[in-house]
Amino acid sequence: MSDRPAARRWGKCGPLCTRESIMVAFKGVWTQTFWKAVTAEFLAMLIFVLLSLGSTINWGGAEKPLPVDMVLISLCFGLSIATMVQCFGHISGGHINPAVTVAMVCTRRISIAKSVFYIAAQCLGAIIGAGILYLVTPPSVVGGLGVTTVHGNLSAGHGLLVELIITFQLVFTIFASCDSKRTDVTGSIALAIGISVAIGHLFAINYTGASMNPARSFGPAVIMGNWENHWIYWVGPIIGAVLAGGLYEYVFCPDVELKRRFKEAFSKAAQQTKGSYMEVEDNRSQKVYTLVLPAPIAATLPLLMTFIDNLHCAFVDHLHCTRNDILMN
Repeated sequence: MSDRPAARRWGKCGPLCTRESIMVAFKGVWTQTFWKAVTAEFLAMLIFVLLSLGSTINWGGAEKPLPVDMVLISLCFGLSIATMVQCFGHISGGHINPAVTVAMVCTRRISIAKSVFYIAAQCLGAIIGAGILYLVTPPSVVGGLGVTTVHGNLSAGHGLLVELIITFQLVFTIFASCDSKRTDVTGSIALAIGISVAIGHLFAINYTGASMNPARSFGPAVIMGNWENHWIYWVGPIIGAVLAGGLYEYVFCPDVELKRRFKEAFSKAAQQTKGSYMEVEDNRSQKVYTLVLPAPIAATLPLLMTFIDNLHCAFVDHLHCTRNDILMN
């Protein structure tokens, strides 16, 4: 153990992984409101998967398959998600998508601890919804049960990019529609989200099956045991969602207070940068070494370290503050 004081080892925010921090992180978990929200995510995903996957069933069977009706499938997915958002949005925030939940974590709208329960509920709901559809559908027409697969003429990389793009436009629509700072939003938020889902399906059904939702792909994959390129439907949507949420929240429409804090941090770090060397202290030998660095690197390092320290502080503050936590709304 080092003899340095805690503030020196951990920065001004204190250690992150203490017992107190963990308890604070799970502070809102053991409440009735929280479990209502988790149950809402479970039920919304169950209904969404059951209804939406039902539109992909080809009732012509394997011998005489009917042409795929892309408009029917797209409208069913879009209207189903719009309905679920309208029904459960005021209870849980209406994520109904693990990628959306991860984006909300990255933009400090929900805690990591609570997001774990959300994603677990969403995946469980998707499995049960797909399972119910499998039970009520005749075996002769069940087919692939709506399992998402990449087109045979496309590579996994192409599929990943398509999922990233369509999820990006969906999550950007969600953030733009739900922005409390906007005063020009007069239409239905749920319908806007549903239309975004429908557009993604109209474009990408033939490419990847148009998942945009890891749980939507996870449910039928579990029931049918088909895991071909399944990782694409987690990595692609999550990357697209995080990019969309981060760009909207921190670039296009940043929070005024957060923007001010980062501006002050960068300005302070820039003012503290002097010379082209840094002193490194070795506590074991009680010696001070001079590390000579090129001027551009020496000018950048203090700025980077201050930026990381402020990110750490912002994250710790997030664990202790629930003012932006949509679970508690």
